[in-house]
Amino acid sequence: MESEKEFLSNYKLSDYERPSVTTDVAAFMISSEDKTSYRKNPENKLQLLLVKRGGHPYKDMWALPGGFLQKGETVEECALREIQEETQVLPTAIMPVGVFSDPDRDPRGWIISNAYVSIISEESVRQVSGDDAADAQWFSVSFDRNENGEYYLSLVYEDTELSAVLAEKKSGFGRTKFHIIENSGLAFDHAAIIAASFTVLRNEAKNYNTIFDFLPEKFTLTSLQKVQETIMNVSVLPANFRRMVSGYVEETDEYVRGEGHRPARLYRRKNTMI
Repeated sequence: MESEKEFLSNYKLSDYERPSVTTDVAAFMISSEDKTSYRKNPENKLQLLLVKRGGHPYKDMWALPGGFLQKGETVEECALREIQEETQVLPTAIMPVGVFSDPDRDPRGWIISNAYVSIISEESVRQVSGDDAADAQWFSVSFDRNENGEYYLSLVYEDTELSAVLAEKKSGFGRTKFHIIENSGLAFDHAAIIAASFTVLRNEAKNYNTIFDFLPEKFTLTSLQKVQETIMNVSVLPANFRRMVSGYVEETDEYVRGEGHRPARLYRRKNTMI
């Protein structure tokens, strides 16, 4: 019987067909709209970072930041490298969404994508896209289910509107995948990746420790509540929210003052490390 060393010396990896491996990152940010009246709190918008493709395939269409895995790096390192190279934005948090491996998902050949969802706080965002700021933009995003059970994805930046209609496909262990029914303006199967990423984000937003990643170190309870409501598309009574989040935050001695408003106390995430 041959040894492992002998087996490996005769093993030829080239005897087996291998796919190319990529990563794609759905990077979300919550931005505050300009306040038009001091009597109202500014509305929050959930936004997604997209990059306009400069070459084929899908030239001039919009896609998630991503690229091919390089020798010697992990898929997580690839995801972080690609989003930073293409947008000059480094996520503070990144989470796996799933593997997208349909054989015909990319017209260039057999290419598997490892998808991630990331969270970027508004204050950390700088000028995006190294060569041309028009190549990467933050799109306002909405994702809702209609009365027919289909999901409608909408992405808007100024006069550019992208959309997709998707059907939900249940899979094992509670995971959800999506099948694209209609697609307008999004490259590859990125509409399905965005839908899956949105689902992961909404599920994680039930955990208060996740939504802190959208916020600066110190924040008001109103801003914390707005983040969760914006992601989950729900409304919560302020008193109920304050009670539910009380175990996750601690008061500071600082306040923020706004025109027409009483000073609001600033809070920080409670350190739960022992």
